[in-house]
Amino acid sequence: MLNSLLIKDYALIENIEVQFGKGLNIITGETGAGKSILIDAMSLLLGDRASIEVVRKGSEKSVVEGIFDISGNKKVLNLLHENDIEADSELIVRREISSKELTAAFLMILP
Repeated sequence: MLNSLLIKDYALIENIEVQFGKGLNIITGETGAGKSILIDAMSLLLGDRASIEVVRKGSEKSVVEGIFDISGNKKVLNLLHENDIEADSELIVRREISSKELTAAFLMILP
């Protein structure tokens, strides 16, 4: 489950952190409020291709980071275990998109 989402210098967003609770979370707002930007940023965490066009004007890079609760998620825990990665509670996925056409992906595990 996605616990929190941090977005910096992505499209029109300068800096935002969104906390999600257990159960159903709904993102609402008027047209142009940025709902699609949040969804696109989340898609980066799931492996979508990154484009330098999403880097906020005047910034060197965009950062999208998600903290996932993986406790009890047997598929994720098995995948990590099969790759000799010890984990049991939280997984941090971070994507950085540089305005210089470089991207980086990071995976951090918290005990």
